[in-house]
Amino acid sequence: MVQDSQKERSWFYWFTVPIYPYSQRRTIRREVVKDSVWVFEQLQGVFYVVTPIRMTVVKLDAGGLLVYAPVAPTIECLRLLNEIVSVHGDVQYIIFPTASGLEHKAFVPPFARKYPNAQIYIAPDQWSYPVNLPLSWLGFPKHRTHLLDGRSIPFGDQFEYAKLGPIRLGLGPFEEIALFDRRSKTLLVTDSVLSVPEVAPEIIQIDPYPLLFHARESGTEQIEDTEANRRKGWQRVALFTFYFRPSGLDIADLIPSVREVVKAPDRSKKAFFGWYPFHWKLGWQRSFEALRKHRLIVAPILQRLILNREPQIVIDWAEKVASWDFERIIPCHLDAPIDANSQEFRAAFSFLEKDGRALPDEDFELLKEIEKGLIKTKVTPPAKEKL
Repeated sequence: MVQDSQKERSWFYWFTVPIYPYSQRRTIRREVVKDSVWVFEQLQGVFYVVTPIRMTVVKLDAGGLLVYAPVAPTIECLRLLNEIVSVHGDVQYIIFPTASGLEHKAFVPPFARKYPNAQIYIAPDQWSYPVNLPLSWLGFPKHRTHLLDGRSIPFGDQFEYAKLGPIRLGLGPFEEIALFDRRSKTLLVTDSVLSVPEVAPEIIQIDPYPLLFHARESGTEQIEDTEANRRKGWQRVALFTFYFRPSGLDIADLIPSVREVVKAPDRSKKAFFGWYPFHWKLGWQRSFEALRKHRLIVAPILQRLILNREPQIVIDWAEKVASWDFERIIPCHLDAPIDANSQEFRAAFSFLEKDGRALPDEDFELLKEIEKGLIKTKVTPPAKEKL
């Protein structure tokens, strides 16, 4: 049975985006709106900083299904999806809603091959690095791939869409497609807004080791699976995800942290050979509480490094999306579905306006350093003034 499960969750092309959990990707499916909207969740991360990655499937009024932001089409994932196909019809449309997003792009070509009758619709300003290759060279089927460029779409009677960007950066533009299903009153987004849950999402709780790894105060502490440790580990993982190095964290110098390895109770490969270079200060939880203050937020990385390059473009897009009558939002990461309306969505982008929302400035210190380096090397242009 273990071998069967491993085979079902095996992802052969893991080396295209070599991040945790590498070649084994578990999939869970949840029904969000009865007989209408489903989410499929897998896991991804670096150094046990893990987060859900999500695709959403929507039933079409005309029959069949629309898939937004595919995940890895493992045997398990396809089995779960085909159970819906058997009831509601085949996959008709596949939406790739971002211009870069390698963690999303890598799954689209293999997913499209599994559904040869589906038409693929993509954000227009695609690019790749280090060489900007044609989409067909990346595996996108040439005669089935179309641009979401403002023209009419065959599923337009049920859906509206709005393009954020392009926001011009040095390597290539940032772009995202928001898709609104009128039938279920559901808004689908990729990275633009998120909600931070108080406890780790279900897909992470299945194997809590990454949470327990980060719940420790030092590498000499035993890993212990308790509800309190899962919660503490999740809060720290969330802060790593958003800030890389929040204000409540000290990174130990390399040599002293390596010396501590001999005292570690577990020096296995799974435990990074006993290496644990983190020290959390008293009061670090305040940074997590600030992320939870509002139901919807824009990720700090997007706030500091991308969206503030073109505040007016972002606000115009947010206002267009906020004109739709949605009741829930499903992003590709963290919590979902989020019970939120258009006013809450629009308010999430007030960080681009004077006297708007603001996360603790001290948590942005590393992102500020990264920003300076990106501007100096012309990877990103300088930020523009708030509106």
